[in-house]
Amino acid sequence: MDPAIWDIGYLIASILFILGLKKLGHPRTAPTGNLYGAMGMLLAVIVTIAQMDFGATDTLLIIGAGLGLGALIGYVMAVRVQMTGMPEMVALFNGFGGAASALVAASEVFKLIDSGEWSDLGWLELRVAWIAIGLSALVGWVTLTGSLLAMMKLKGGVEIFGTWYRTPTWGPEWLNYIKALILISIIGLLYMTIEQPGNQDYVIAIIALSSILGILFVLPIGGADMPVVVSLLNSLSGIAAAFTGFIIGNNVLIIAGSMVGAAGLILTNIMCKAMNRELIDVLFKSFGGSDKEQVTRTKVGSDPEEVAMVCDGISKCVIIPGYGMAVSQCQHQVREFADILEANGCEVKYGIHPVAGRMPGHMNVLLAEASVPYEKLIEMDDINSEMGECDVALVVGANDTVNPAARSDEGPLAGMPIIDADKAGVVVIVKRSLSVGYAGVDNDLFYEDKTMMLFGDGKQMMTELVSSMKEL
Repeated sequence: MDPAIWDIGYLIASILFILGLKKLGHPRTAPTGNLYGAMGMLLAVIVTIAQMDFGATDTLLIIGAGLGLGALIGYVMAVRVQMTGMPEMVALFNGFGGAASALVAASEVFKLIDSGEWSDLGWLELRVAWIAIGLSALVGWVTLTGSLLAMMKLKGGVEIFGTWYRTPTWGPEWLNYIKALILISIIGLLYMTIEQPGNQDYVIAIIALSSILGILFVLPIGGADMPVVVSLLNSLSGIAAAFTGFIIGNNVLIIAGSMVGAAGLILTNIMCKAMNRELIDVLFKSFGGSDKEQVTRTKVGSDPEEVAMVCDGISKCVIIPGYGMAVSQCQHQVREFADILEANGCEVKYGIHPVAGRMPGHMNVLLAEASVPYEKLIEMDDINSEMGECDVALVVGANDTVNPAARSDEGPLAGMPIIDADKAGVVVIVKRSLSVGYAGVDNDLFYEDKTMMLFGDGKQMMTELVSSMKEL
């Protein structure tokens, strides 16, 4: 068949990727964008398989079985995952993407070495191929091991034979020199593979050192900066795919990988700005450590009836969701509470911090699930201009993103932009306890006189608050 037919198929797949990425830019069109991306990938897989020379029926059966098994595993994982587990799944899939690219590159280089085909390559072609292979291995294996560790950090640890082991956050200053030494060693090994392309030991050493570098890369980074790390690893998985596309001469891998890499870098930059961080500081200065401060102060909690009385007759309320809302799955109760206020003539908006939850857009997806209109989801900068006019700020499971300590020049939260909940007339916080957030910093907002704490599970507290509002 004319090779141009396959190129047309890849072109259509690339167009679907571009359209999907465009639609992912808004919560309302994101489901359609996700569908476009999946259709593009399905088409790319079909075209790739169609142009392959299998040589034997067994090979076709093995590929078919792999596709079927992978599709089944992906479907089961997608169906079973809770919204609170989405950040971990995203991190895991980033790692799998990087590993897939690295494995394809590794199989290609080992095939060239075993068959001796590398000797048929020209001077320039050999160097381009081996550099691409080395960079694909470096980025791919760093992405895999780094993403696995990021996933464990998001989960808080890992369970092995019934014992829970907490994921450490450890990174003294001298560790940066170790990482630099490993990176220089990988570059040296890459040079040696070019000089001795028939020696596969150098390739194995690159894979091993890259895997170690991925772990050391994420190990010092605390949980508060995980959104930045996840988006960066997403970018790296795309870059690894692009390198692999060069190695095997696959245009769709080059295009899709470049798009994912660029989009991930843009998102990483957005996350850094949202946290008032420089990327180099996040990667090498270990902001947002997980060591928790000891909470020594106390606060008398309020009950839903008291809060309902305060909310009765107010004219403006801003709801500020956080990870606790995702954990308790109380977004529907939050929406019901907002409906009651609006029925009484109150203006209700939702203040969305860019890094609320544990991945970008986490709160938007949860609230969309509860059919909250998108126009009521207001970004941090815009909602802050209205907080001084707000009668009640309802904080549901958020902590670090409303912590006034971020306005200081010290501590893990120093300089991070927050939603100015403390400027509202009354602050109502739904939270299980006075425990610190992911950054490990006590929140002075909890102890202010105008703050009312609803201690307990988010869904239970919001259900009781809704019932109290209905009884007024």
